[in-house]
Amino acid sequence: MTDSPDAESRFLEQLGQRVRTMRALRGMSRKVLAKVSGISERYIAQLESGKGNVSIVLLRRVSDAMGAHLEDLLPSADPTPDWQMFRDLLRKATPAQIAQAKDLLAGGSASAPGRAPFCGIALIGLRGAGKSTLGRMLAKKIGWSFVELNKEVEQQNGLSVAEIIALYGQEGFRRMEQAALQQLLARNELMVLATGGGIVSEPLTFDQILTSFYTIWLKAEPEEHMARVRRQGDLRPMADDRSAMAELRNILLSREPLYSRATAVVDTAGLSVDAAAARLIDAVRPVLQNEARSFGLRSVAL
Repeated sequence: MTDSPDAESRFLEQLGQRVRTMRALRGMSRKVLAKVSGISERYIAQLESGKGNVSIVLLRRVSDAMGAHLEDLLPSADPTPDWQMFRDLLRKATPAQIAQAKDLLAGGSASAPGRAPFCGIALIGLRGAGKSTLGRMLAKKIGWSFVELNKEVEQQNGLSVAEIIALYGQEGFRRMEQAALQQLLARNELMVLATGGGIVSEPLTFDQILTSFYTIWLKAEPEEHMARVRRQGDLRPMADDRSAMAELRNILLSREPLYSRATAVVDTAGLSVDAAAARLIDAVRPVLQNEARSFGLRSVAL
């Protein structure tokens, strides 16, 4: 029994929304996605508006007829025989069971899940949020090292971020980003970490940030993000895009649910650099005091 035309239309609309959201999470404009994928910008626009190629609907009918999931029909580079069973178990699992499974797969103990070592403070947010400027000020204030994750990726691989993406694509960059983060965590030293705006698009890396750091979302209005980025002379990945502002709003809208997973939010909208730094210091004061008590760290006077 096949879906009704209305159900198939809803499926194409949802597919388009998924494509649009994933593109925004990765900070890609339609123009950039079209260039990288070799697909016309017009087709991508049609796909995102819910008017994609109907072939995907026919494939969905085949999977439905067999009582299977659509993804089961797609070839995998590294198929795991038990994947379907794992997936179905996860769909039925309670939040506590999922948390326990995550800890076990991350190398912990299922019977005694432990807290990840505290590595410091991580700043997340869109480009232009002030992560580098405010992060340096905070690190100097509390006497910790300041690290920019993107610069660590560049240093470890001998290439700029732009060169890495051009040579290895987004997937290659995310692999290198995850490797750089693991090396930072292995240092076992407290740091203030400034992350790239798109780190939230990589679930494993972002989860490592959330569990290892006190995470703060530096938030601002879209217009402020754009103005700050322009002042820095950096418009990637929206250079020469007349709809850059609309793209930025779409990126921020898509990432907000993930940014909001941060432990704290510091809104820098309308603030001077010094005022924003003061607000950030206020936000970290409780965690510094708590960690000092829990782990015998040197108390920081703020």
